[in-house]
Amino acid sequence: MIATALTEMFGLAHPIVLGPMGGVSGGHLAAAVSNAGGLGLVGGGYGDPAWIRTELSRVKEETRRPWGIGLITWSIERSVLDLALRYRPDAFMLSFGDPRPYASAIKSAGCKLICQVQDVEQARVARDAGADLIVAQGTEAGGHGGRRATLPLVPAVVDAVAPVPVVAAGGIADGRGLAAALMLGAHGALMGTRFYASAEALGQDRAKQYIVAARGNETARTRVFDIVRGYAWPASYSGRALHNRFMERWDGRECELETALESERAAYQAAAREGDCDTAVVWAGEAVDLITSVDAAAAIVERVSAEAEARLNGGVRLTR
Repeated sequence: MIATALTEMFGLAHPIVLGPMGGVSGGHLAAAVSNAGGLGLVGGGYGDPAWIRTELSRVKEETRRPWGIGLITWSIERSVLDLALRYRPDAFMLSFGDPRPYASAIKSAGCKLICQVQDVEQARVARDAGADLIVAQGTEAGGHGGRRATLPLVPAVVDAVAPVPVVAAGGIADGRGLAAALMLGAHGALMGTRFYASAEALGQDRAKQYIVAARGNETARTRVFDIVRGYAWPASYSGRALHNRFMERWDGRECELETALESERAAYQAAAREGDCDTAVVWAGEAVDLITSVDAAAAIVERVSAEAEARLNGGVRLTR
């Protein structure tokens, strides 16, 4: 069994956190990860109150283990923050923006504050805001993120914010990645794409199969899906997704896409409803090479943890 500051903070059996993927990490998936001994986080995304009520009610009903919720910081409305806190999550993760306006409300509610960052300066801001746990997210991650790679970013953040514990994210999908994160000084790993390809994840089955079939060089960072969906993401955050016809058509032609939005948005929305992954986005990280099947979340948690423990034990034999 692997024991770290993360497992001690929440009483976990495994140092694994579910990435709070909007529209994917629902209450059922979060509960499954928590019940397996990890930390399940519901992906609150842009803060739709009806969706949040449904999914937080579900996770509360399906687990008695620690769980949490994640929101996109730049899009938070205070009413949504208060709504989520009424469900008494054990952890609240803020990503992509300044956590300081919301930190005291979260911590005053008896909730652990988790801040996801993409560079060292953001990590220092999170530390000073009172973060209990900091996620250092490398650019290999699926979905939105920054430009720094996981391998050099994680130890730099560890050094910058000590003694606040750090969790690694970005390009981690198996026990080797978790073991490597621990050797970099992290206290666990947050995984998104690996749990997207799980039985309990929300979303289209076709999207899950696209992930299973994909290779890491078939992902790229882009802004075109945010433009067509009408989300005004800060320029510093692009999104990593699987290549499809829509990306190939518009990536690098963002200004032209903006002028064609009236027709393109209607076509895109129809494709999303139909599960047409040749047009609709499938957020996915570079670790898709390591994902070969859609599995139950509990099996993923247990397998990744066991693989990491075996790797760590085997590493001792490399020393003389």
